[in-house]
Amino acid sequence: MQPSKVYFINLRTDFDNPLTVKLQRLIKRAGIETIDFKDRFVAIKIHFGEPGNLSFLRPNFARAVVDVVRENGGRPFLTDCNTLYPGRRKNALDHLDAAAENGFSVASTGCQCIIADGLKGLDEKLVPISGGKHVKEAKIGQAIMDADIIISLNHFKGHEGTGFGGAMKNIGMGCGSRAGKMEQHNDGKPTVDRSLCRACRQCIKQCAHGAIHYDEKKIASINHDLCVGCGRCIAACNFDAIENNSGNSNRMLCEKIAEYSLAVLQNRPNFHINLVMQVSPNCDCHSENDVPIIPDVGMFASFDPVALDQACADACNKQPVMPGSQLSDHLKKGAHGHDHFGNSAPGTDWTVTLAHAEELGIGTRQYELIPIK
Repeated sequence: MQPSKVYFINLRTDFDNPLTVKLQRLIKRAGIETIDFKDRFVAIKIHFGEPGNLSFLRPNFARAVVDVVRENGGRPFLTDCNTLYPGRRKNALDHLDAAAENGFSVASTGCQCIIADGLKGLDEKLVPISGGKHVKEAKIGQAIMDADIIISLNHFKGHEGTGFGGAMKNIGMGCGSRAGKMEQHNDGKPTVDRSLCRACRQCIKQCAHGAIHYDEKKIASINHDLCVGCGRCIAACNFDAIENNSGNSNRMLCEKIAEYSLAVLQNRPNFHINLVMQVSPNCDCHSENDVPIIPDVGMFASFDPVALDQACADACNKQPVMPGSQLSDHLKKGAHGHDHFGNSAPGTDWTVTLAHAEELGIGTRQYELIPIK
């Protein structure tokens, strides 16, 4: 397979070149206007940001993409699916309220926001895929599958389960219905190290399935019959008392994300944009965002989401470590190697998602990076 073209533009600006103008220049040079948008429904998959998190992509970036789609005759809408974990985006009403709180509206973005899997996360389409190890029929938000074209607009950042979240994560996990998210998560079942538990009760606040309880000594435990393996409790624990001992769980998660991405992308035009800025250590699903682990890098675009994520990961790994960040702390504790994301989130391996996506024929990890001004 020939290397895929990945286009890059930096974040330097001047009076005539604000970031939104540079983003439009980037996606046009990357070829977005070669897609036949005329009178077609265009799903722009974005993360609206959990309220409290301030590293999600601002609505201004969405507006820049929406305007280009409209200029070319398309009918765009911004979309995401409901979350598996409790929070402000677990049903469509709360989700849309959260999006509005974070500035997403028709006035700010130029299009409607649609929660693709409906009011309770039950509106899904079963999408057959071939060649997968784990998934034969993916559960994808109905509105996303009803669209003629899909564009992913992604905040590239770290992730506690997959190493980083970029195009593949936003497409695969993000487009899954609540049942689809459960299917991707449910192989890993975390456990509690009783010697480290401090009874802070942060984990139980994050469990949507009643799987966590406390004994007479106020030590947490997890009922694996109820646990769906979403991993939210792992991130919630400030004392590293909850861990995933299932070995293959993160690998399976990454491979399932690739398989769900295939279900979303197969048989229709698609285009992908990664904004590598405010690279927080964890997902924008968190109701907070820690300080960035590296400096801002730039904006990338490609028709190939695999090459795009690979190029962004390579660019990030060339960056210095931000002092005082989670990554910096982990390096001081003995993390080693040259993978910023693996060091920031030990036990993760982001290469699994891209390698499996390549096997599935979604794209290639080989790329030609084309900088533009």
